[in-house]
Amino acid sequence: MARWFRSEEMEYISLIVNEDAAHDCLADLGRLGVIQFTDLNPDLTPFQRRYVSYVKRCDELERKLRFFASGCDSFNLTLTSAGDVEEFLDQQMQAAAGGNKSESGAALLESLENELEGYETQLKELNSYSEKLTTEYNEKVELQEVLEKARRFFMTDAPRLAVSELTAGGGQQSGGDRTENLLEAEGGPSGRDMDMRFSSVTGVVSAEEKVRFERMIFRATRGNCYVRFAPIKQPITDPETGNLVEKCVFIVFYKSMSIEQKLKNICDAFGAHRYSLPDMDDAPAVDRMLTENAQELVDSRTVLLKNQDTRFRLCQMLAQHCERWTWIVLREKSIYHSLNMFKADVSGMLRGEGWVIAEAVDTCRDCVNRAHANMDMAMPSLVDQVPKPWPTPPTHFTTNKFTYGYQEFVNTYGIPRYREANPALFTAATFPFLFGVMYGDIGHGLFLFCGGLFLLWNEKKNDKEKLGEMTGGLHAGRYMIVMMGFFAVYAGLMYNDMFALGLNLFGSRWVYPGQYDEDGEVEDGARAVMVADYGDPDSVYPIGLDPAWKRAANELLFFNSFKMKISVVFGIIQMFCGTLLKGCNAIFFNQKIDLFFEVIPMIAFASSLFIYMVVLIFMKWSINWNSRMLSATCLEVGGDSWESNDYEGDWIDCGQNYCTPWGNACEQGDSTDSLCPLDYGGSGDGCQPPNLITTLINIALQPGDVDEPMYNGQAFLQNILLLIAFVSVPILLLAKPYLLKRQMDAAHAVGHAHDDDEDGEEDEEHGFGEIVIHQAIETIEFVLGMVSNTASYLRLWALSLAHSELATVFWEKAMLSTLNLNFFYTYIGFGIFAGVTLGVLLMMDVLECFLHALRLHWVEFQNKFFAADGVRFSPYSFKQVIADASAV
Repeated sequence: MARWFRSEEMEYISLIVNEDAAHDCLADLGRLGVIQFTDLNPDLTPFQRRYVSYVKRCDELERKLRFFASGCDSFNLTLTSAGDVEEFLDQQMQAAAGGNKSESGAALLESLENELEGYETQLKELNSYSEKLTTEYNEKVELQEVLEKARRFFMTDAPRLAVSELTAGGGQQSGGDRTENLLEAEGGPSGRDMDMRFSSVTGVVSAEEKVRFERMIFRATRGNCYVRFAPIKQPITDPETGNLVEKCVFIVFYKSMSIEQKLKNICDAFGAHRYSLPDMDDAPAVDRMLTENAQELVDSRTVLLKNQDTRFRLCQMLAQHCERWTWIVLREKSIYHSLNMFKADVSGMLRGEGWVIAEAVDTCRDCVNRAHANMDMAMPSLVDQVPKPWPTPPTHFTTNKFTYGYQEFVNTYGIPRYREANPALFTAATFPFLFGVMYGDIGHGLFLFCGGLFLLWNEKKNDKEKLGEMTGGLHAGRYMIVMMGFFAVYAGLMYNDMFALGLNLFGSRWVYPGQYDEDGEVEDGARAVMVADYGDPDSVYPIGLDPAWKRAANELLFFNSFKMKISVVFGIIQMFCGTLLKGCNAIFFNQKIDLFFEVIPMIAFASSLFIYMVVLIFMKWSINWNSRMLSATCLEVGGDSWESNDYEGDWIDCGQNYCTPWGNACEQGDSTDSLCPLDYGGSGDGCQPPNLITTLINIALQPGDVDEPMYNGQAFLQNILLLIAFVSVPILLLAKPYLLKRQMDAAHAVGHAHDDDEDGEEDEEHGFGEIVIHQAIETIEFVLGMVSNTASYLRLWALSLAHSELATVFWEKAMLSTLNLNFFYTYIGFGIFAGVTLGVLLMMDVLECFLHALRLHWVEFQNKFFAADGVRFSPYSFKQVIADASAV
């Protein structure tokens, strides 16, 4: 945990390596993943770098591999996994260490280029041939469909149209004088047939374009065309995309040559394929053409299937090696990208600089020396620390499966500064706890807990699979989900709440009159009594709240008061811990001004008002108010209430009919302060439970006046605390700028004793003005933030109340209202209850509580000490490079 509290120590080192051994050096360092290189060539463009040609070669290899992957996707082939990344890197290192030159450096790239070039050429030729074959096959299929549909039209529709025309002509003759065609009268019926014969255009168009195609023909020809469509039952494969496309056959009859040209243009615009057909009246020619085309169709399909089988076998082989090749290319590309950051100060030598985890410096040195030794280099390598001052060190935390999710939780808001206190350490405990406070329910929490256990059960399986964004997020936060479910169950036990029902596991400590009679009936408005005296261990329910509160008339009032107070207590404690962490940072970084004139005033302000509020809450909970109120109550001596067990002191008889328990004689008109034996002052004199909100407000509005005190000297102590709070504010506002101003003046006097530079004075005044403004903002934010943030923690109470009340409504309206009916209604009611519980309480409310707990940590807790302006450590790591590429 200590390593997680503060980031890993970093060292800024310089590496000087031989150019010939540089590749092997970086190959070993990339496997370690403990160094982050600094770009020593910031002025050079990417195309001016030393190893840009190698990077381009890697880009070209990546393009080929993407081409192979797309080919495998066209056959729905899954790329064979290359195994575990660690095992892959070990195999590559062993191959390089074994002296196999073809497995490292430029030789590896060259061999891979030659191999992939051959596969790419082969696959491109097969794809081109496949596209050509598919186009030819589609044309034959379309021609076959056009011939069949056109012949069917001329055999069925054409005679029917002719008959209808003759019938229409006969009707005209019977309606009046018979008219005779002059050509027919002259013996020229064949002339009439030729003159009235229509031309036609046939082809195939996409079914999606059918309506638009028909509308365009109608508008272009002004309705002087006759169009018929017939769908093709079997979809046709698009040769370019490989998708199945629904198409239909069309035939357009027209008369004019000008219309023919328009129809051809429309067909070209819609991508329709036109086909020339023989005379449909010549049946033998049509049959012969159908037979020839059918035979060609069979031959074309045979060749196409052969090509498809060849491509499938090639892609099947590529799918087995594609991911391994991709990892090799990514590894080589990252090596040359890193080498581009090195600088060639001396011929044949490369110098690089970067941040290394302090405890891994010796390991890096050994890797560099081993790489040079394997190459038999005469020139020695050098790994040494760069003299200070260093640039801003990056922040790195060593995490595991459990802590990773919480660290990313914090990093999403901002990266901690180098060696700053890490909020994730505390978030790992407080985030699921505060979530449980809001979501507390045994039943609902068990569902969430079991969901987290399911993710843990499939952990190894999910680690090896490529998950989506949402599934990957759930997998990364699997331990967080388990903890959230656990604390939700724990808080549910404390609330004694399971699906809005109280569990009487240990027997209630409250009993209603008549509860254990034969009929077991309890009258409305009956007051419950405790089974044991106040303070007796038998009067305390072992775990959580007593289930009797679930049936009490003042249930909501009691739970509201309880949850509101614990919300304030948890909030103030967490914010105060955040202020203490600010002090820890000041001590660690030796910032004495921040510690004494910023942190300590903050602690004093928070303690004098807000920690004091927590003390009052616990004090009010711990006092036996029944005894105190009874001590200021006049009772009849010898009556039923005399010598009641509620009073903790000795009963004293004052010698009159009415006395207080401590022996004070009662007179008419006595007030509580005159009867109370405590003499704490105020109207209650200590015997009346106070309203804490009024008490806290009056600390500032009515100093020295406590209407209902709880202890002796409360007014004096609150005045002292108020004075401390008032004094801490100006110290917080003015002390730090004043001391920084003195330091700046001293540094100016030493550095410019003989220089009267006006620009330097202006910069100094400008810097001091920024310090004053920053400190004023810091002071206002802290003082007002303590009040607003405390109120913000009341969301713990509000969401807990909303959750329990929603569960109660769902139970009463969906289940209780149907239990007294028949089985069918109960079944329907349970379905509604399960549905709304799943949708609202197990999904929406989980997300709502998660987001509110997230806000409490990011805003209320972390702003007390967390700067969130650090630089994340981005190591040169093959494992991370491969993981990032796989996630895309």
